Amino acid sequence: MSQGREERENPTERFPHPEFPAQRQEHPGSESQMDPKPDCGEESYRGSGRLEGKAAVVTGGDSGIGRAVAIAFAREGADVLISHLEEEEGDARETLRLVKEAGRKAVAVAGDIGSEEYCREVVERAVESFGRIDVLVNNAAYQMAREGLAEVPSWQIEHTFRTNVFSVFYLCRAALAHMRPGSSIINTASIEAFHPKPILHDYAASKGAIVTFSKGLALETTPRGIRVNVVAPGPVWTPLIPATMPEGAERPFGESKPIGRPAQPVEISPSYVFLASERESGYISGHVILLTGGEPV
Repeated sequence: MSQGREERENPTERFPHPEFPAQRQEHPGSESQMDPKPDCGEESYRGSGRLEGKAAVVTGGDSGIGRAVAIAFAREGADVLISHLEEEEGDARETLRLVKEAGRKAVAVAGDIGSEEYCREVVERAVESFGRIDVLVNNAAYQMAREGLAEVPSWQIEHTFRTNVFSVFYLCRAALAHMRPGSSIINTASIEAFHPKPILHDYAASKGAIVTFSKGLALETTPRGIRVNVVAPGPVWTPLIPATMPEGAERPFGESKPIGRPAQPVEISPSYVFLASERESGYISGHVILLTGGEPV
């Protein structure tokens, strides 16, 4: 390698490939119990001050994509509030430790993101703690695979939409009252919004709703200087996989993609950093960034 030149890496070889060890967890799952452990950038993400002085809210920030985003935001200079379920307290503490280690303020609020009252509490705690909200990342989500539509219980349909869609409405409405020009909302969708699997009917439909809502909200808020965008990942190695997919699905997870493996959360978080920075993405609003490992959409 020449001096001063970054070593090139083949992305198809960079991270673990299936087959993975068999592993099952109860929902919502824990990152510490996964094998291999997801890479959220704990050791590798290096910031460069792109979000210096900003304050961010990241839902589902305890593990997976949410943890990777919280780490990246903190190392780019942002204070971070994460929301999480009470059952995810252990993972949340680790995320808070990593944010604080980056020298930023770290706050966690436990509760049910499907509750409008809780969503208001999340926003109020962020304003109380940081004095502002510059970036809102709606990332928390629920999924549970079923064999087909006949097997999806009615309670699950309602719970999926309350967690994945209602929360986005509630949080955007509450946060926009405090957001100034230059702020950014980033909603997490999925490749399932475009290539839905029959085992994830309710989840896929909820992600499609997020895409449509985000495009409409962008038309409303962009003239005020507040951008709204979407990140839609393909398969990502997070606790949802062993906790919600059919038994054995974790072993070959992601191998069908052209890149031959699932994404690690650290590969997803830079897109959130890009969309949170008005200097880098100030002309982008109402857009969907697809991270699919080479699968055409």
